Amino acid sequence: MNKKQKATLWRIIISAILMVALNFIHTSGWTQLVLYLIPYLIIGYDILRKAVLGIFHGKIFDENFLMAVATVGAIILGEHSEGVAVMLFYQIGELFQSYAVGKSRKNITDLMDIRPDYANIEEHGKLVQVDPDEVVIGTLIVVQPGEKIPIDGIIKEGTSSLNTSALTGESLPKEVGVGDAVISGCINMSGVLKISTTKEFGESTVSKILELVENSSMKKSRSENFITRFARYYTPIVCIGALLLASIPPIIRMSLMELNPMWADWITRALIFLVISCPCALVISIPLSFFGGIGGASSCGVLVKGSNYLEALAETKYVVFDKTGTLTKGVFEVIDTHPVNISKEVLLEYAAYAESYSNHPISKSLKEAYKKELDATRVSDVEEIGGHGVTAKVDIKKVAVGNEKLMKKLKLSYEEPKKVGTVVHVAIDGKYVGYILISDVIKPNAKIAISRLKDYGVKKTIMLTGDAKKVADSVAKELGVDEVRSELLPADKVSQVEELLTKKGPKKNLLLWEMVLMMHQCSLEQM
Repeated sequence: MNKKQKATLWRIIISAILMVALNFIHTSGWTQLVLYLIPYLIIGYDILRKAVLGIFHGKIFDENFLMAVATVGAIILGEHSEGVAVMLFYQIGELFQSYAVGKSRKNITDLMDIRPDYANIEEHGKLVQVDPDEVVIGTLIVVQPGEKIPIDGIIKEGTSSLNTSALTGESLPKEVGVGDAVISGCINMSGVLKISTTKEFGESTVSKILELVENSSMKKSRSENFITRFARYYTPIVCIGALLLASIPPIIRMSLMELNPMWADWITRALIFLVISCPCALVISIPLSFFGGIGGASSCGVLVKGSNYLEALAETKYVVFDKTGTLTKGVFEVIDTHPVNISKEVLLEYAAYAESYSNHPISKSLKEAYKKELDATRVSDVEEIGGHGVTAKVDIKKVAVGNEKLMKKLKLSYEEPKKVGTVVHVAIDGKYVGYILISDVIKPNAKIAISRLKDYGVKKTIMLTGDAKKVADSVAKELGVDEVRSELLPADKVSQVEELLTKKGPKKNLLLWEMVLMMHQCSLEQM
């Protein structure tokens, strides 16, 4: 709870205690009125203030006005405890609403912790931290390991691995070098990068994403728009109805020459009518439900840009998944070793030492498979070859670890595995000594989630991936994905999505669910 919520909670507790105490104190007249005004003002002063300010600002017909009229009227009619109780229960409801909204906002804020705090600019041989808003297009900024890229740009110097998971959900690092375009919000994992900015901070990727999330409440669903329009007319009608209920029956009784027009009784009934007709529950329920849904999704790692998109999920019939980092963890494990003229232990040892300075997931999997502590003094002359692998000296031996491109570059023949997975070939002193097979791990809830989607009315699930057909088909078969399209470049994926969009029916939404299975952190019931 924040300070305001804690203060409201204390007001509720104090008012409740005072009201209970007053029920045991037998007083009447002005004394009773003054005593009951104490808990009433403690719990309701802010509602009365908002009601008065609303009148001055032309916003008369809102829940604050209705609550103020109803409770003040009850106190004037002598129903002191009822007036205090109504205000007390209203404030309890407001506290719960405030807490729910605050929790949702925190979830969204925590998830979107991608806004860079500063940008590094080199001045007189020293790095100076400046506000990203002050950086103009074409400025050369420096991004050190562990820092966020503050602004979109082109790499002018350096190579590195970028963690893009906060933006794309992809857990595998992206290898970048000179000439590559990079976007803000990514985390630089290894080398120092010098980047020439191509956009102002306000136009960069991270700013656009934050703007979409922050404005999510502006994109209302059809249900919310209807409720907003309905409340605009409903509240004045209720107020007019209460006024008529308080006045017409007594006037009729007076016209019929009744001795007692019963003004107090009918005013009481009008006030009761005001309280039970207060539209706050109606006006709040749907927006709060959507906001709670957006916040709940964000706590599970899913961004929803607005309640209109959340509502559209009900009509979704086709779900398109990316594979790596979505259906799979993006965490690699060694599943097989195939040594040639050496033992499995030696093959793993040299591969792990050669990759010991790398933070790449494949390197980590090799080190974990080796299971022994690495002695850094045994390794020297490490050279990473982008898109190929790494070479290094381990003891006095020249070791090369990488893909088939590296073997071809070294003009070495190599063996192809029969199993499905990522192949890491190893050569020692110019001789091929075998391969290590590594496989991405399927998320434990992926298969159940796909099954649940079909239970919820999804007609077809489709997986798009850049992986080889053999690997993609194996994953799709295991998970029960209906259709798989493999060996796709990013541009190909866009084309495939456009094709699917043209084929779907007008009332059959297509969901690009790249981050859906990040919800493995939550229980399946929350899905």
